[in-house]
Amino acid sequence: MPSKKNLNHLGIILDGNRRWAREKGMPKFVGHKIGLEKIKDVANWCNERKIKILTLFVFSTENWNREKQEINYLMRLIQKAIADNLEELHKKGIRIRVIGQKDRLPKFVQESIKKAEDLTEKNLGMVLNFALSYGGRAEIVSAIKNIVEKKIPLDKINEETIKENLWTSDVDLVIRTGKEMRISNFLIWQAAYSELYFLPKYWPDFSEKDLDNAISEYNLRQRRFGK
Repeated sequence: MPSKKNLNHLGIILDGNRRWAREKGMPKFVGHKIGLEKIKDVANWCNERKIKILTLFVFSTENWNREKQEINYLMRLIQKAIADNLEELHKKGIRIRVIGQKDRLPKFVQESIKKAEDLTEKNLGMVLNFALSYGGRAEIVSAIKNIVEKKIPLDKINEETIKENLWTSDVDLVIRTGKEMRISNFLIWQAAYSELYFLPKYWPDFSEKDLDNAISEYNLRQRRFGK
């Protein structure tokens, strides 16, 4: 297990579930199911490595454009995943948060989210962020609206003001699976100086060794932050 160099916040773009299933001759729903089951393993691996914040890009604002049947299946799968794993994560001291446009999610998903967030709110272990109905641009718009509602004077608005109104903090490393090399509207403010790691395999095939390889690569890089 590699040691980490100030790897406080890890973000992962979970990409490739549908292509994984298609290449294996399976329905895309199977890919989604296996992909969500993988989350539990990855959360445990990151918790063991003392990563403070893990943010998983599960469902984007753009994903609402998919077929209604697929969206409905995903919503029920997400709700079940939260409910089935809540007690175990709570016992491990993991705090669960959901970032994104929660009001767009079905009521039954919102109810599971509230239960999970309320139960784990005071946990002091790793923060597990599920990015649901999430988009980096939507997050920035939300931050601006918050600032306007607070009536903060223009001369008091700076980068720190915006950061304080975002849904989560700066991210050190972003991993993307699925053979694509872009961040696709994920933590676009927080990832301004993040290290990026693109993995040429689909999310259901992501392994503990892949995580360690990404951390080892991160440890080798020099973060200059433009200096």
